[in-house]
Amino acid sequence: MGNVSPGQRLARAALLSAGAWKATYQSASAPLPAIADLQQSMARGELSSEQLVRRGLEAADRQDFLNAFISLDSKGALDRARRLDELRLGGEVLGPLHGIPVVAKDNIHVSGLPSTAGTPLLKSFVPMDDAPAVARLKAAGAIVLGKTNMHELAFGITSGNAAFGAVGNAHDREFIAGGSSGGTAVAIATGMTVAGLGTDTGGSSRIPAALNGIVGFRPTGGRYPSAGITRISSTRDTIGPMARTVRDAALLDRILAGESGSLPEVGLDGLRIGVPCGYFYDDLQPEVREPVESLLRMLIEAGMQPVHADLADIGRLNRETGFPIVLFEARSLLSDFLDAHLPGHSLKSLVDSVSSPDVRQLMGDVLRGEVSELAYRRAREHYRPQLQRLYADYFGKHEVEAILFPTTPLTARPIGETSDVVELNGDSVPAFATYIRNTDPGSNANIPGLSVPLPVPEGSLPVGVEIDGPEGSDRRLLAIGAAIERLLQRQGSGREQTNQ
Repeated sequence: MGNVSPGQRLARAALLSAGAWKATYQSASAPLPAIADLQQSMARGELSSEQLVRRGLEAADRQDFLNAFISLDSKGALDRARRLDELRLGGEVLGPLHGIPVVAKDNIHVSGLPSTAGTPLLKSFVPMDDAPAVARLKAAGAIVLGKTNMHELAFGITSGNAAFGAVGNAHDREFIAGGSSGGTAVAIATGMTVAGLGTDTGGSSRIPAALNGIVGFRPTGGRYPSAGITRISSTRDTIGPMARTVRDAALLDRILAGESGSLPEVGLDGLRIGVPCGYFYDDLQPEVREPVESLLRMLIEAGMQPVHADLADIGRLNRETGFPIVLFEARSLLSDFLDAHLPGHSLKSLVDSVSSPDVRQLMGDVLRGEVSELAYRRAREHYRPQLQRLYADYFGKHEVEAILFPTTPLTARPIGETSDVVELNGDSVPAFATYIRNTDPGSNANIPGLSVPLPVPEGSLPVGVEIDGPEGSDRRLLAIGAAIERLLQRQGSGREQTNQ
C-alpha cells in the first residue's frame, strides 16, 4: 500500500460498499439534533437523557476502531443521566445542558477519570477535582461520557498516538483525524456525543474540526478558566469548545465564559470581511480552494463586502513567535505538573516514556532547553506584540469585522503518511507546518477563531473555513459564524429541493 496515492485510497474506500464497515459510517453520517432541539424533545417527554447517553455509548462501541476514546465512563454517565431525568420529572432543570452528553480531551481533568494527556506515564493519574471548565459544564447539566484520545501531550496535528492508537477520521478511518483534539472531533462527528472540549495551542481544536466536518472554536486567550489542564504553554493554551453547529459551540462558549444572554443575530448584507489572499490562500489543495471560493461567492451574493487586503509579513512574525514560546514554557509547566501530581517523576522520566517518535523529538528539545530565555523573551515581548499590532491595525484600518480563509490548506491525509511530510499539489511539504499554517497566527496573536464546515461533493473528505476576529470579539465572531451557517443551510435546502 506504500505506493498508493491518497486519491486512490479514497477511491478504494468508496468501493467497500458491503458489510458492517460501510453500515457503521452510514449510521455515523446521521448526527444527533442540535442541543436546543434535544432539550425540547426531553421537555416534551419524547426523549430521556438515559436514552441519549445509551445512544452515544452504543455508537462509541460500534466504532471503537476509530480510537476516539481513551476512557469511557459508561456506568457513571448512565447513573447521572438517570438522576437528571428524575430531576426533570420533578420540574428541576439545572441549566441549558441538562442531560446532554459531552466529552473532554484527555488533558482536561475530570474528577474520578484518568487524565493521561495521551502519554503512558500519566496513565495512573486520576484527578480528584474537575477542571473549572468541566465544572461549569456539569453545573449546567452536562454528562461527561469519557475522555477522548489525542496527539500525545498535545504536541502534534494528526492524533497519531503511538501509546493509545491513532484516531481515525470520522469519514474514513484510514485517514488522520487531525489534532491534537482528534478524539473529541471524531466523537462528535460520528454521533458518539453531542459536543465536547478540546484544547487549542496553534489550531488543535480547529484543525480536527475542519478535517472531520464539525465546528471548532478558539476563544480570545484568557476567556475561559485555564486550571485543571495538562498544559504546554501558559501564553498560548486554551480550552476550545467543539460541536456540530455554531449555535451549540456558542452555547458552550457562554457557559465556559460564565456569561448570560443569547447570541445576537447578524446580517450578512453590508458586512465587511477581510480576505487576505497572500499567505492564507497560497498553495491550496483544489478540493479546499473550490468550496471556500464557492462560499465567498455565496457571501457576496448575500451582500457581504469582501476586502482584499493582506497581512504583511505575517509568516515571518508568526515563525518568530510560536515555537520559541511553546518549547520554553512547556519545560516549566510540565515539570510543575509532575511535582504537583506525580511526585518522584522528573521531566526526563516523562520524556523517556513518550511513545510517539515526533513527540519524543520535540520533548527532547524541551528537556535540553533548546530555546534560551533570551530567545523566549524576544518572541514573547518583541515579536508577539508586533503580530498583535498587525492584526489590530488590519481590523481597524480596513474596518473589517473578521477575516476569512481556509482552516487548513489541505484535507486529511492517510494515517502513517503524515509523520514528517505530506503531498500537496505534487510537492512534498512539512506536515506539521502545513496543517497549522493558517490557524497558528491567530493563536499567537491571542484573537478568537472559528472553523465552520463547508459543503463538499459526496465522497469527498471534509473542508473547513475559518473566520478570525479582533481580540475580545468572541460573541460577535460566533454570531457571524452562525449567519454563515444559516446561509449554507439555506443553500443546501435549495439544492435538495432542486434535485427533487
